[in-house]
Amino acid sequence: MNASSNKKKISTILILAAILVMPGFLYYLLQDQGKNRYKPLAIFGPKQVASTFHSVRGKQVPDTIYHVVQDFKLVNQHGDSLTIDSWKGKVIVANLFYSNVNSGSATATFKAMQGFDKQYHKNQMLHLVSISIDAKDDVMALKAFAENWKAVCPKWNILGGDTSTINQLVKQSLLLDAVDQSTASERKFIYSNKIVLLDSKHRIRGFYDAASKEALSKLDDEIKVLIAEELRNIRDGR
Repeated sequence: MNASSNKKKISTILILAAILVMPGFLYYLLQDQGKNRYKPLAIFGPKQVASTFHSVRGKQVPDTIYHVVQDFKLVNQHGDSLTIDSWKGKVIVANLFYSNVNSGSATATFKAMQGFDKQYHKNQMLHLVSISIDAKDDVMALKAFAENWKAVCPKWNILGGDTSTINQLVKQSLLLDAVDQSTASERKFIYSNKIVLLDSKHRIRGFYDAASKEALSKLDDEIKVLIAEELRNIRDGR
C-alpha cells in the first residue's frame, strides 16, 4: 500500500471518528448536570443583596432582590381592568404610544409589535402590551387604535389609564421616559420608542430600539431564550 493510500485511509478514519464523537461533545457543551448551558439574559434595574441565601454547587450564595414592575390598574381596548397579575407566569413584550401620534417611528414600533403578534400568536407564554401615555385616550380611542393594528385580546392588550398610574408604571417600573408637551390645541408627547422584555416574575430582561432592525432581531432571539428559560424553570419546579 503506497503513502497516498495510507493518507486517504487515515483521513477517512479521522472523519468517521469526528462524526461519532461530535454528538457527545455537543451534548457535553449543552448540558450541565441535566440543564441547558446558555448565557442567561441580564436583569435590568436597581438591585440589592438580600439577607437570605441559596446553594450553588454546595456553596451558599446571597440572594438578590431585583427591580420588578409594580402593580397597577389600567383598562384595555374592551374596558376590562387589568393588573400586573393578569400576566402571572407570562413573558411580556411592552411598548409605549398615544393614539394621536402617527410619526414614522411610532408606525415602525407597531409594525414590529404586529410582527411579534403574528410570529408568536400560538405561543401561550408570550403576550404583548401597548401602554398609552395619554390619559385622554379613553376606551373608545384604545379600541379604535387596537382595531387599526389588529390587536386582539388576550394576546395583545392596548392599555390606558389615569396620569398618575401611567407615570408611575412608565417611569418607575419600566424605567422609560415620557414627557407631556401638549398645548391647548394639540396633544403631544415625547417618549421612548424602546420595546421592553419582561419575564414571568415581572423583571426587565431587555430594552430594544424599535427603529433598529438589529435590535429587533436581538429581541426575537432573546424572546426565545427567555421562553426556554421559563419552561426550564417550570420543569424544575422553580
